Amino acid sequence: MTELKNDVYLRALLRQPTTRTPIWMMRQAGRYLPEYRAVRAEAGDFMSVCQNPELACEVTLQPLRRFALDAAILFSDILTIPDAMGLGLYFETGEGPRFQRPLQDHASIAALPIPDPEQELRYVMDAVRTIRRELKGEVPLIGFSGSPWTLATYMVEGGSTKNFAKVKQMAFAEPQSLHLLLSKLADAVTLYLNAQIAAGAQAVMIFDTWGGVLSPRDYREFSLAYMQRIVDGLTREAEGRRVPVTLFTKNGGQWLADMAATGADALGVDWTTDLASARAAVGERVALQGNMDPSMLYASPQRIRDEVKTILASYGEGHGHVFNLGHGIHPTVDPEHAAAFIDAVHEFSPAYHR
Repeated sequence: MTELKNDVYLRALLRQPTTRTPIWMMRQAGRYLPEYRAVRAEAGDFMSVCQNPELACEVTLQPLRRFALDAAILFSDILTIPDAMGLGLYFETGEGPRFQRPLQDHASIAALPIPDPEQELRYVMDAVRTIRRELKGEVPLIGFSGSPWTLATYMVEGGSTKNFAKVKQMAFAEPQSLHLLLSKLADAVTLYLNAQIAAGAQAVMIFDTWGGVLSPRDYREFSLAYMQRIVDGLTREAEGRRVPVTLFTKNGGQWLADMAATGADALGVDWTTDLASARAAVGERVALQGNMDPSMLYASPQRIRDEVKTILASYGEGHGHVFNLGHGIHPTVDPEHAAAFIDAVHEFSPAYHR
């Protein structure tokens, strides 16, 4: 493999010394970029981009041509695993992802297959290989998956939901069914992420988008326990380097200490938790990623620059911080505001790494 020219992101995740704070953005390849919208329009729909390795590579690289980012993230979707299990993923305009065959009983869960990443999900692995080749070692490539709990919410609810009634009914009335589903998903995610690493991903991230809707007890039982299983089963070294793993639970700031105990290298933090508080909670155990409110990118460039200063000061001096948004960039953000954000991190962060 080509030697990595910029490894500041990987070094920060491992809390090694860096000369500045690295930056990338969740959903950095996406609808806020006109060049992405052009590719998607030509492809016909979102999944047609995901399932074409050359197009997935193109949109992965688009933000790197515009901005001085320190990592690329695979262009894909968290629902590729449920789709490969046979649930029939499709997207309704204005409503987000839906499944033709949501899980309704124990029998349907018991019948779920565990996808082979190099068979049913081969298009993802081919995308990883293509992106690594085209990156030419400029920056590392991040692979990712949804967490078992987050995937289960979509699979049981049949799509997006506001109250999580069906999946919580299963959790509390039929916990054995939900645990069977979560166990299968933990196995599937572990295989999937390890296959991404084998294909060339140099770091991986687990997105627990909906862990924050659970109580502390239920979070530990239905979300964290299964992310722990994945962390325990991941390949942690490839190409002679550590492969860092990041866990991110949206609205999960109260559980950062528990998340740090999993053995993950880094934790994502959203904007509802102050980085100083997060750093105090985890001590020296893990790096932290975050955590500007994505809506701040609607502000003026000067306001964005001021917010970057505030967040850098909140984390304070030292290593182990990856600057990011607290969740994905909104599709209606002006790319010039994203540029102001990224440039500000490059300008102001070196002072914290003396």
